[in-house]
Amino acid sequence: QVRLVESGGGLVQAGGSLRLSCAASGDTFNPYAKGWFRQAPGKEREFVAAITWIGGQTVYADSVKGRFTISRNNGKNTMTLQMTALKPEDTAVYFCAATVGSVLQVGSRYEYWGQGTQVTVSS
Repeated sequence: QVRLVESGGGLVQAGGSLRLSCAASGDTFNPYAKGWFRQAPGKEREFVAAITWIGGQTVYADSVKGRFTISRNNGKNTMTLQMTALKPEDTAVYFCAATVGSVLQVGSRYEYWGQGTQVTVSS
């Protein structure tokens, strides 16, 4: 069984920064990509960013492009999301996920999920 655990969430003022991490453990598997999704209260889960595990190609939601940076450390089997210039509308529970498939922006195509970490941005 693959386990993903997020860390790094918290409360920050608008304009501030946070760094989220996702650590993988458990059974060995070779994901094609890992990604970050978020879900705000009363809203559907939405794609934030993804990175291919071998090539390191990245894709971002338009709403975070230029503010968030996704990266990975294959040796440590970790993934991070550096978030800057945070806005109140970034407030959500952030989830990391992993997929063996190549569809990166659709949450239902990811096989493994973490439990989520809360990010709250105050105005």
